[in-house]
Amino acid sequence: MNSARIATLMALACLSACQAPQKPPYTFQVADIEPNLITLSSDEFMGRMPFTEGEKITTDFLETEFKKLGLEPGNGDSYFQDVPMVSISCNPAETMEFKSKSGSLSIEGLKDFVVWTQRTDSLVEVKDAEVVFAGFGIVAPEYGWNDYKNIDVKGKIVVVLVNDPGFGTEDASLFKGNTMTYYGRWTYKYEEAARQGALGCLIVHNTIPAGYGFNVIQNSWKASKLYLDDRGKEPYKLGFEGWITLPTAKKLFEMGGMNDSEMLAKARKADFEPVSMEIFASGSIQVEATYNVSKNVVAKVTGKTRPDEYLVYSAHWDHFGIGKPDETGDSIYNGALDNASGTAALIALAKAFKTDPQPERTVVFLAVTAEEQGLWGSAYYAQNPIYPKEKTVANINMDGINPYGKMKDVSIIGAGQSEMEDLLNVELEKLGRYSAPEPNPVAGYYFRSDHFNFAKIGIPALYFGTGIDHFEKGKEYGKQLQEDYTANYYHKPNEEYDPARWNLDGAVDDVQLLYNVGKSLANSDKWPAWKQTSEFKSVRDSYMKK
Repeated sequence: MNSARIATLMALACLSACQAPQKPPYTFQVADIEPNLITLSSDEFMGRMPFTEGEKITTDFLETEFKKLGLEPGNGDSYFQDVPMVSISCNPAETMEFKSKSGSLSIEGLKDFVVWTQRTDSLVEVKDAEVVFAGFGIVAPEYGWNDYKNIDVKGKIVVVLVNDPGFGTEDASLFKGNTMTYYGRWTYKYEEAARQGALGCLIVHNTIPAGYGFNVIQNSWKASKLYLDDRGKEPYKLGFEGWITLPTAKKLFEMGGMNDSEMLAKARKADFEPVSMEIFASGSIQVEATYNVSKNVVAKVTGKTRPDEYLVYSAHWDHFGIGKPDETGDSIYNGALDNASGTAALIALAKAFKTDPQPERTVVFLAVTAEEQGLWGSAYYAQNPIYPKEKTVANINMDGINPYGKMKDVSIIGAGQSEMEDLLNVELEKLGRYSAPEPNPVAGYYFRSDHFNFAKIGIPALYFGTGIDHFEKGKEYGKQLQEDYTANYYHKPNEEYDPARWNLDGAVDDVQLLYNVGKSLANSDKWPAWKQTSEFKSVRDSYMKK
């Protein structure tokens, strides 16, 4: 064969190779999710409670799975990030006493109020502390709002309202109307009161704007709570945090010579100024603190061309462990949906990114601890990030993966927050699906899972929930499935994997969607931004170079 002929054949071979179709992206199957879901939610894992044998079994399993997949350790040469924590057991006095010029009032613990503390002193005592009504307890410059203006609340107790000023007004321009912002969350109220130097903060409970009854609050009475161990940093903490019932709040307003309806109306206006109620409170809490260390589990696939830019997938591995038996005697809280399913999805996504061609950016897989106790694993990561926040492109969080079968839609949690939902909608359209806003925006679900701690430090975060538009049986059927889960399985021992009740075809679709969004972002130069109305935009803007 002459040289010209050889050259021609080589050219044709090269052209054929260049035109050969690329390897299709990873396609998920039920087998990618189900085995690890079954394992993680089994009785052997003892409900995956932090600081128990169930934690060690779970974290060892996750490390083993990441190693088997060939993933690199995500924290130097380790697959673990230690999360120092403290368990605080509170025993409040049975009553709290109030006095004013007009008389005195004794309110009853559990029935009228619930309080606790993050302080670790053996005794937290409040004696004749002045009580101040501070409206919604919000400082939000972007809304021109400051409920603490022209007052010093150091050493005082602030009484504040739950939710946002816009809730119930039908005015979408007042904060976000009926959609809760971060400022409406009870956790924010305590954080802001501490920033103001208050001694304590009592939130007035109201079922509709809170989204749950006072019975939910009562579950915290004398209960142990987990917090991050911040010894050595010594941040200021409130002497006590807690709630009072609405009837109790009305009695306090009356004691202070105030009209409660008039004060509630004033609190909805930006020119509201906090006011002393001319009431003085006394109470105490006995405290016992126990220190321990839990673990986040972290692995990665290093990027090919931009290894110092990071996309973080997250899911919490923990649940409630072994607790109060149900009517059948079952005491293991397996947490199959919440969140063995999300953790199994995290492993499946790691496998896909390791199997497909190497991404341009580094993809991180983070299984966090203590979500059920207060989002503490992700909070610790956010405060001590392994990968710089300035270099972290986005977070994609998974907390419960669709067990109900194929759905046409997904529910965007926190619609209108960031451009991550725009990327999601692009991928949904490719799959012939669509997104819908969350059905209950007043509940503030955007602030109730681990993506929130990424948002707090300015990292755009995506979290979507299972849709309701069932492919075969429609929206009413899909809604009924979710209502049945909430009523009969959520946070109960019977929340187990049952192949007769579960249909993982929808889980496969949603994990594929999560992968497609992340893969697109990991192989692009895009940096998703917060939208103009997001309360997290200014955080990101403060440290990102223009």
